[in-house]
Amino acid sequence: MRRLSFILHSVAIVLLSTLVGFPAHSQTQLPPDVREKIDKLATETLAKTGTPSISIVVVKEGQIAYLKAYGNARLDPKAPAQSEMRYCLGSLSKPFTAEAILLLQEQGKLSLDDKVSRFLPDLTRANEVPIRHVLSMTSGYQEYQTLDYLPQNFLQPTTPRRILDQAARRPLDFDPGTKWEISDTNYVIAGMIVEKASGMPLYRFLREKLFEPLGMESVVDIDKEKLGPADPTGYIRYGLGPPRPAPQEGQGWLFGGEELAMAAQDLGKWDLSVINHELLKPSSYRQFEATALLSNGLATAYAMGNGITRKAGRRIIYSAGDVSGFSAANTIFPDERIAIAVFANMDAGAPAEIIDAVIPLLIPQKSEPDPEASQKLEQTRKIFDSLQHGILNRSLFTEDANSYFSEQALQDIASSLAPLGNPQEFVQTERSVKSGMVFRSYRIKFANHTLAAHTAELQTGKLAQYLIEEE
Repeated sequence: MRRLSFILHSVAIVLLSTLVGFPAHSQTQLPPDVREKIDKLATETLAKTGTPSISIVVVKEGQIAYLKAYGNARLDPKAPAQSEMRYCLGSLSKPFTAEAILLLQEQGKLSLDDKVSRFLPDLTRANEVPIRHVLSMTSGYQEYQTLDYLPQNFLQPTTPRRILDQAARRPLDFDPGTKWEISDTNYVIAGMIVEKASGMPLYRFLREKLFEPLGMESVVDIDKEKLGPADPTGYIRYGLGPPRPAPQEGQGWLFGGEELAMAAQDLGKWDLSVINHELLKPSSYRQFEATALLSNGLATAYAMGNGITRKAGRRIIYSAGDVSGFSAANTIFPDERIAIAVFANMDAGAPAEIIDAVIPLLIPQKSEPDPEASQKLEQTRKIFDSLQHGILNRSLFTEDANSYFSEQALQDIASSLAPLGNPQEFVQTERSVKSGMVFRSYRIKFANHTLAAHTAELQTGKLAQYLIEEE
């Protein structure tokens, strides 16, 4: 693996508390009281969620105004997090692939209106799906990874071609342009189109055309080379158990939409490039930031690798992502020239929640209530009760779900959930249908804890997923 160009700090730094920050830029842009509030928020989040570490960058008034890392990048032996360390981006990689497509359009090597069949003619209805539908998640191509944990086959290597043979040669989930639905398959397709149109590997194109011009020196392709010993370790929790080293995806599974890792400072540089319209022509940025419309005229609140919406009456460009052991979120207020990004080295490490809490410190806003449902699901409650006792009715679950519930997992779940007792509240908050599966989320409230449970159910009635985490 490629070694980092920086050297870990001295033993004196290791002796500091778990709150550690290493600003690489002046932080005079943020008033002392705002910095103190961010520090307090970060430390409280680490304690509440059990996340080993987070790294935060804030862009304001044309420069990086805040850069700091908190907690431990590794737990055994303990090593403090540093802002120069690289964290996996997950789906925050998608906007970079979208930018690559737009650069190729500027070079005359493709058009967003070109059909996928120009580059990948053997995919389902490829002569009906334009590239813009792929980038905006309106193509109808089925998701190749519908679960929030790594099933067994994802631990083995694959190739982008195999992924497309598996997912993009099936019938479409919907007619192109008629619906919006997240599917990572779209960005495997987009990554392969970049390679075919440019004549070079995707990461090499990104490095030469995006990262090097912006001085983003820390970026690495984790689909080809995993993070090294000087980078954070990724962690996972079963229920409210202790963080455990997370399994890693086999080579090939992250191609196109989840393959990047970088230091927070470099994502800050990219956020600045979006705010300043540095890499693309104005017409390309208009496409990059424009909400995609369905064929019936309805807006999707999604552009090209990014969500597009309003918060506190202001336009935002946002994205969130996870890969095994890492989570990340990024929010840009282009008109206010402000951006906030947070990385964490744990699944569901709350980066988006941290951003939501930091935003009011930088921009006055009114909170927007999230819609929620109130219907309970009896089966979900019964499964939760049994898990508190370390018992699982395996006949209710798929083979992959049963593999997730190892003896270690059941022990961690039972030991951490049993002391909570009976829930005071158990309500359904979300329901969605995707790729033939029904996804549900629940709020489980106790006296001193509020948990969330996320299930995924096949058409057969078997559960392919039942995950529990802090809300």
